[in-house]
Amino acid sequence: MRRDSFDTSAFTHRERPKREPKPVLRLLRRRALLAPLLAAGLCLLGGLGGCKPKKADSDSSLPRNQTLYIGGRQWGPPSSINPLAPQPDWPAISGVKLMYETLFFYDLLTGKMVPLLAESYTETPDSFEVLLHEKARWSDGKPVTGEDIKYTFDLGKKHKDIPIAPIWTYLSAVRLPEVEAGSVPAGGHPRRILFEFNKEKKNPLVVLDAFEEYRMLPKHVIEPLLASVNGDMNEFLKIKFHDPKQAVVSGPYRIHSIENEKIALVRRDDYWGNEVLHGGKLPGPKYIVHPVYKSNDHFSIALQQGRLDVSSTFIPRIWLKQPKGVGTWFSKPPYYLGSAIPMLFLNVTHPPLNDVRMRRAMGFSINYTDIRELAVSGYSEPLRPGLILPFGLESKYFSEEDAKKYGTWFDVDRAKQLLKEAGYRPVWNDKGELVETRDAQGNKVPTVYIKSPTGWTDWESIVRIVVRSMRAAGIDARERFVDASLFWGALYTGTFDMIMWTPHSQPTPSKPWSRMDYVMATADFAPEGEKMFKNFGRFNNPKAPGYVPRIDELIQTIPVMKGEELAKGLRELNALFMQYQPTLPLVYRADQLYEFSTKVWEGFPTSENPYAPPQVPGDRMGTELLWHIRAKGTN
Repeated sequence: MRRDSFDTSAFTHRERPKREPKPVLRLLRRRALLAPLLAAGLCLLGGLGGCKPKKADSDSSLPRNQTLYIGGRQWGPPSSINPLAPQPDWPAISGVKLMYETLFFYDLLTGKMVPLLAESYTETPDSFEVLLHEKARWSDGKPVTGEDIKYTFDLGKKHKDIPIAPIWTYLSAVRLPEVEAGSVPAGGHPRRILFEFNKEKKNPLVVLDAFEEYRMLPKHVIEPLLASVNGDMNEFLKIKFHDPKQAVVSGPYRIHSIENEKIALVRRDDYWGNEVLHGGKLPGPKYIVHPVYKSNDHFSIALQQGRLDVSSTFIPRIWLKQPKGVGTWFSKPPYYLGSAIPMLFLNVTHPPLNDVRMRRAMGFSINYTDIRELAVSGYSEPLRPGLILPFGLESKYFSEEDAKKYGTWFDVDRAKQLLKEAGYRPVWNDKGELVETRDAQGNKVPTVYIKSPTGWTDWESIVRIVVRSMRAAGIDARERFVDASLFWGALYTGTFDMIMWTPHSQPTPSKPWSRMDYVMATADFAPEGEKMFKNFGRFNNPKAPGYVPRIDELIQTIPVMKGEELAKGLRELNALFMQYQPTLPLVYRADQLYEFSTKVWEGFPTSENPYAPPQVPGDRMGTELLWHIRAKGTN
């Protein structure tokens, strides 16, 4: 069984050029599904040296009241924690700040950028200027400097296939003003970094996303390592960084041991942030261990038994686990904090999906209540039309008036009426079952198939409900569950009628614009068969009749809008989405399913005590809870 498809904590998508094949790897890394399966197979064949246990102290004797066990972020035997790898193991995966830190946190509860390596930033019409914390230090004692930050970003400018490279679509330069002016204090180091926007593709939102996403690296370590392989990034990525001399970090933990069954970290008591960010306090857990389990069920059982303290996996009927000490963000439905929208991408080049009337009829045909209650155990607020969340930080942009005027919702009679008006006629058998759908000329309408990966049980349930709903309205739809490897290929090349996906799921400063961009942008439009990394359904082809230029105009200009202008722009773009219905939103879900056990540790954040967002410790701003939780029986 795969890991939780709802836990897409690392699914942040960025615009990227059409390159083969590395851009795909970044999204595969964020799903973290294919790599673990491949790694497991290679381990069996003896072909992956990194699967061999590292010779280190076993964590079997680690004191339980000093050790935090977490789950849901590593799904297979570990092989590499190289921070530039497209698919590193926990804790080097995107978003996790236990070892390699970013410039800022993003607080999904407040929408604010929270200082981490950087103390502050200022925005001008042409740039962001970032100021580093003066006392930020690497684990070898050297200061974190502007040279490190510039070097990290410049790596992406030179090496186009590493995760940080896409940001250079939006930057023209990363500069060190103090160095250029000769004003670095004697005995000090440059702390100011200037990020200049690309004037042709100015997008401050994406740059802010980069500040909270990309891991900063020590130049004095990475540069000589890269030089030792003659600057060959492919060779550099073979370095596993299991050697502590290579894994020089700025974060509060370092590697303790790496084994097939678990990865263990140990606290760095000399971490610079203890003094600067936490008033001299140490994190509660001395050790953090991520065991490698085979399935969601194993994580669920371990959580209930207290062998696991925090998890991010799909656990059906979570309320039944509450008497066993299992908690969630909310103590009652929806239990989790929604922040993303799984949906069906529709290939609008395939008949009858090229007919907006058919797409809107589909939108009215789906029983969204069944999806919420049956497929996802009620872990969702009721769905409203459009791409803007009607709750939380995005709610200020949501228009109920537009939703009623332009949107779709479950109304099977309305769906049937739309089909009739468009000339579609369902054909039923004697048992009242749909046989086929015919068009206005009496021709059979092609059956449309929904692709989704086999074994992703929650998505399978959603797809079955959608198919049942559409067929009841007279739409000839069928499910088509495929192997994961076939799913990824179909997603990017557009070889599908309809396909399940969650666009730009991670909460970031760019929401809700980035979700709309992901669904409708045409900047890198490509025909079916060629890869696209957003707008998978090939909607709004700029070279085809019926192109709506206003959609692209809004996608390009919203990132520089402010205040009322921003709200107006988002509202207009959302209304256009609802009118053209290029995808079918299905349910709200958490960016990361956050559940915890109070058998050993207590003090976890909840909606009643929201001192940190509902995220796994070490993951993004969930890192903050490490300074708040405590083992039971301790002060």
